[in-house]
Amino acid sequence: MTASGSAPHAQRRRATAAGVRALRAPIAWGVVWGCLQAASPLAFPWLDDATVYSMGLVLIAAVYIGFSVADGRGRVVAVETVVAGVFVVVAAAGVTGSAWLLVAGLAGHGLKDLWQHRTGFVAGTRWWPPFCAAVDAVAAALLAVGIVADVHLGW
Repeated sequence: MTASGSAPHAQRRRATAAGVRALRAPIAWGVVWGCLQAASPLAFPWLDDATVYSMGLVLIAAVYIGFSVADGRGRVVAVETVVAGVFVVVAAAGVTGSAWLLVAGLAGHGLKDLWQHRTGFVAGTRWWPPFCAAVDAVAAALLAVGIVADVHLGW
């Protein structure tokens, strides 16, 4: 292979490495916030754990409505509002239904974040999707462990 043939490969490798480095901080902070999200019932001891987790799921789903408004395209606002509405329904069902609905809602939102990161559907969210995906994944995993271990954080 000639030197000119390897240059694009080397450039792609450097760009990928730079992209990974740029995502380290948002993902690290996402892990921290995911742990805080999992522990959030401790801040609201008068509420049932499921209620607190449901409110958190609604909050993180609604953030994309704000991003879509900032994006300014009507189609994006409509899609993000409908998607947030689906997460509101899942969260509401999780208040009195199975706690696994909340795990599924968090994991599903994490997948939505990964899709957003890959497609850039909502403009101007470069660091947010990796951050939020990490929050969602960590919170979903810790909530799942809590369900399996029969641990309730609220007193």
